[in-house]
Amino acid sequence: MTAASPELSLECRAVHHGFGRKPVLFDINLRLRRGQFLGLVGPSGCGKSTLLRGIVGTHLPRQGQILIHSAASGNTLVPVVGPGRDRGIVYQHYSLFPFLTAQENVAIGLMLDQTSIPFRLFAWPKWRKLRKEHLTLAGEFLEKVRLGDALHLYPHELSGGMKQRVAIAQALIMKPEIILLDEPFGALDEGTREDLQKWMLTLYQDNTRARARGESPPYTLIIVTHELTEAIYVGDRMVGLSQHWDWRKEGYDACPGATVVYDKPCPVFEPQDAKDYQTFAVQREEVRRAAFDSKVLMDRNEFVTYWKETPG
Repeated sequence: MTAASPELSLECRAVHHGFGRKPVLFDINLRLRRGQFLGLVGPSGCGKSTLLRGIVGTHLPRQGQILIHSAASGNTLVPVVGPGRDRGIVYQHYSLFPFLTAQENVAIGLMLDQTSIPFRLFAWPKWRKLRKEHLTLAGEFLEKVRLGDALHLYPHELSGGMKQRVAIAQALIMKPEIILLDEPFGALDEGTREDLQKWMLTLYQDNTRARARGESPPYTLIIVTHELTEAIYVGDRMVGLSQHWDWRKEGYDACPGATVVYDKPCPVFEPQDAKDYQTFAVQREEVRRAAFDSKVLMDRNEFVTYWKETPG
């Protein structure tokens, strides 16, 4: 295997995808830094979820490669050929087992990854010890998502925001190289959504503290959202996909698919910081022009400047 870059977590190289004769994604080139929180935005139908499913490994691209820069695999470059534990995903509609407590729901991934049915049936003393370790660790992650007092509650006893935090803890406990969040707060009320946005910034703080200690940041996220303000507030970088770009200039008779038309850094906020709506307005208008305006078709590289603005 090729050696990975310790700075990077994910790389998409010339990724193309479609369904039948309908092109969806065109020439997606993207490198994600380890510890980065990337907000992925774009008009409806531009392929944001398709790209996420490609990264997860359930819908592999027709052309191109998606690669994980895996520290867990000896700092190697691992091509995505299917689902794997180095990638976690949290959907808008959380899937919790109704017959398990919050703690048991968080621990179930470890059970499925580290044990088998014969082991649990015929090596009961070892399984009981391992089960206790799993539940203890699950409790620690529920503390991290501020649900330390809800360990023994069942899903029907939790609010929507609490259920979503349990789903996020399920992903975090597996310690994947990258976590993908597909509209994670879309079904929540505004107040709960804002609370969870601020909580996400505490994870970013954990990354900052890890870097200060000379350690690798533990959390790398891609957050798909239709809320531009959320992408700017929670992320340190925003990428816009769009089918509205000047594909005729590149010699195509019809749109070959959505591509990256916006890639710029975002301001970094602390959880206690007030939202800077003036900053939001400037960047919102820029990404709207680049990705959402179907009447003005622009060069797809005009707003793709992240690596020029943050080369180090």
